[in-house]
Amino acid sequence: MWWWDRRLRIADWCFALFSLPFSGLAMLAGVGGGLGALSALFGVYGALMDSLPGMWWVLLSTFLVFGLPTILASVAMLWRRSAPKWLLLTGLLLLVLYGNPFPLMVGLYSYPAYFSDRKILTGWFALGCLAVASVFNTAVLAFVMTAMTILVLPTIAGLWIGTRRELIERLRERAERLEREQHLRAERAITAERTRIAREMHDVVAHRVSLMVLHAGGLEVSSVDERTERAAGLIRTTGREALAELRGILGVLREEEGEAAPTAPQPVLADLEGLVAQWRGAGMEVVCERSGEGGVLPLAVQRTGFRVVQEALTNAAKHATGARVRVGLYFGVDRLEVEVANGPVPGVVRPAPRSGYGLTGLRERVALAGGEVSAGPCPDGGWRLRALLPTEEGTEVEAEPARA
Repeated sequence: MWWWDRRLRIADWCFALFSLPFSGLAMLAGVGGGLGALSALFGVYGALMDSLPGMWWVLLSTFLVFGLPTILASVAMLWRRSAPKWLLLTGLLLLVLYGNPFPLMVGLYSYPAYFSDRKILTGWFALGCLAVASVFNTAVLAFVMTAMTILVLPTIAGLWIGTRRELIERLRERAERLEREQHLRAERAITAERTRIAREMHDVVAHRVSLMVLHAGGLEVSSVDERTERAAGLIRTTGREALAELRGILGVLREEEGEAAPTAPQPVLADLEGLVAQWRGAGMEVVCERSGEGGVLPLAVQRTGFRVVQEALTNAAKHATGARVRVGLYFGVDRLEVEVANGPVPGVVRPAPRSGYGLTGLRERVALAGGEVSAGPCPDGGWRLRALLPTEEGTEVEAEPARA
C-alpha cells in the first residue's frame, strides 16, 4: 500500500532521472543541426572559451550553456501531472534552441494521460509541429517521419493511457455503487423479513397474553382466597400493560403510515398441501414425503417450515424449470427437518433474473427460530435446500387453526 499510494510520484522521479542522460547527450550532440539559435549559443560559448582562460571557467560555462537547461527540463518533469505547461514550454525551447526532443516528448505523453482538455493538447501539438519544421529543415518525408517519432507516438501513447485510466476509474465507481446498492438491498430484505417475523410473533404473544388476562380476571372474580385474588389481580394488570406495549411495538413495525395490519392467519404445515397443489397446477412435478413420529409442533416452527418450503419451491420454479422437485419433512422428537431438492434441469438452462435476497431472508428467519439452513448443488446437477428447526421440549403448543 505504501508503494501503491506513491506510485505516481515514483513515476515522476523515474521520468526525470532516466531521461536526464538522454537529454544531456542530445544537448551535447546538437541534434538537428543548422539552427541559428544553437549556432549563436555555440558562438557565445567559443567567445567565453577564448576570453575566460582556466579549466574552472570552461566547466562553469559548459554547465550554464548545456547542463543547467537539461536539469531544469528534468526538474519540470516532477510537476508533469500538476503543471504540465512548464514541461511543455521547456521542451519547446530546448527543441528550438538545442534540438533536444526528449522533454517535449515526455510533455506530450503526460498531458493527455492526466488531462482531458483536447483543445489545449491540440495547441501544444501544433506548436510542436512548427518547432520540428523549423529545426529539422529537411524533405517532407523526413519531416513526417521525424514528427511521427517525436510528436505523434508520445501523444497517442498518452491518449491511450488517459482513456484507459478514465475507463478504469468509471468502472471502479460503478462497482462501488453496485456494491453499495447490493448491501442496501440485502439490509432491506433482512429488515423486511424481521418485520414480518416480529408481526407473527406479536400475533401469537398477544393471543396468549389476552387469554392469560382473561383467565386471571375470571380467577380474581371467582376466588374466595384474598391472597389468590391479589395475585390474580397483579397478573391481570401486568398482562394488560404487556398488551399495551405490544400494541405500541406493532405501530412501530408498520412499514407505511395508514397501512392496515394483516388479518389473515399465518400459514402452517397444514397448508403445505394447498401450496403443493398450486405448484402442481402450474405444471411443476412435486412429490411430498413425510416421516417421523414427532408430536404436535409449535406454531412458530410450523410457520418457519412452511416458509422454507415456499421459498425453495419458488427458487426451483425460477432456476430449475421442468425439473422434478421432492419435498421431505421429518418430524423428530426435538427437531423438524425440511429438505427440498430438485433434479437436473432438462434441456437448455435459461437462468432467470436473480436477486439473492430470498435465501438471505430465509436464513434470517431460521436463525431467529434457532435453526440452521444449508443450500448447495447436488452431484446429479440439481439443487438441495435443507433446514433444521429445533423444537423445545415442554413448550406449550397451540392446535392448528381450522381452515375453511
